[in-house]
This record gives sequence, C-alpha cells and structure tokens, in this order.
Amino acid sequence: MGSPIASFGWFLLSFMACSSSLIVISLPCINADPTDGFTPVPLTDPNFKLQKPYNVPAGDCYSDVNGVLTLWVRSSDQAFKHGSPTLPRAEIRIKGYDYSSGVWQFEGDMFVPNGTTGATVMQIRRENGQLPATILMLMVYDGVLKFHSGTKDVESNIYDRWMRLNVIHDVGNNTLTIYVDGVQKLQAEGNGDGSVSTFYFKFGVYEQKEHSPLMESRWQNVKLYKK
Repeated sequence: MGSPIASFGWFLLSFMACSSSLIVISLPCINADPTDGFTPVPLTDPNFKLQKPYNVPAGDCYSDVNGVLTLWVRSSDQAFKHGSPTLPRAEIRIKGYDYSSGVWQFEGDMFVPNGTTGATVMQIRRENGQLPATILMLMVYDGVLKFHSGTKDVESNIYDRWMRLNVIHDVGNNTLTIYVDGVQKLQAEGNGDGSVSTFYFKFGVYEQKEHSPLMESRWQNVKLYKK
C-alpha cells in the first residue's frame, strides 16, 4: 500500500492535468470563428465592380493574378468620373448584395505594402446619396489600421503581412465588430444615427488626407456572409 503523501501527490498531478485539459479545451471558444452561425452568400465575377480613375485604364490600377486582387492609385489620378469632387480611388464595389436589415459580414485576406498611408482600404457605404455616406471606413496611417478618421486603432504593424479581416455589421443594433486573424479587435457604433439605410461593401484604396503618392492594397479569399 502506498503512502498517503504519494497518493496525494498522484491526486494533485491528476487534478492539475485535468484542469490544464479543461483550459485548453475552452480556449477555442474565446477566439471562435467569427463566421460561426452565418450563411455564406455566393460571389462571382459580376459581383465585383471596379471603380477607378476615369482617365486610367483598368490595367494601370488593378490586377488579378492567381486569385490575388491588387488595387493601387496615385494621388495625381482623377476621380472615378469627370467632374466628381471625390478623391482618387481603385476599389471593388460588391454588387448584388445591398442590404438594409439583418446581420452581414465581410471577410477577406488583406495585405498592405510598406509606404501606403492616408488611404481607406475597406468601407461600408450608404446607397443613393444617403448621409452620412459611410457607416464604416478602415484607414491605414503609418502601418496602423484605424477606424474612421483615426478615432480608434484596430491593428498595428500591418505592413507587409497577410491578415484576415472580418467585419460584422448588425443593422438593427447599429453595431460594427471587427476581427483580425480571428481575434476581436473592436466593437463600435456605426457612423450615423442608425436610421434605416441601404448599405454595401467596398475594398481597395481610396485617398484620404496626409496620403502617400502611391496607395495600394492586395486582397484574396473575399467572402460575404449573412444571418
């Protein structure tokens, strides 16, 4: 028969092992897949509408190589149409899935090269001139991904690395939840008073203040979900 001390030692080790196992099992629940509970919606080429400077050929601001979409714009480029007061852009506007209710989610792998600054890389916009025009803008300044005009930092040190971006828009509650690589980084109210609007998603580059001469972002595995 073993000593009481030895028996207690085995009990303690067993308890610690079980406790450690429980902790490990619970961790995935903390950083659960943000798409859990959502239904994917199909996206094909017609759903991706390029918006670009009106005086620049598509091949001079956009490429699609092996599924990697690269969009770039120069500060000297023109607006997307003649006479528009808007700033230079090279963006993909997702068509066919404008929405005014429910919970929607954008997902995409994003890469921003070093040197790009003063650019919006992802937006949720209101349709048909409804104001304010954007409920969400994610901007890049000096390697930091920021919410709207720098009021909140989402992620730092984003240059020259792929990162998975998930943005959830709960229309009824006017809330936005942002994940980077599966980790929740920010939850905030949408820009505006939460009144009923029609929304759509965009990604790419759109010039902002204090911008670099050349702005670029790269994307792959872009998906939409809803519930």
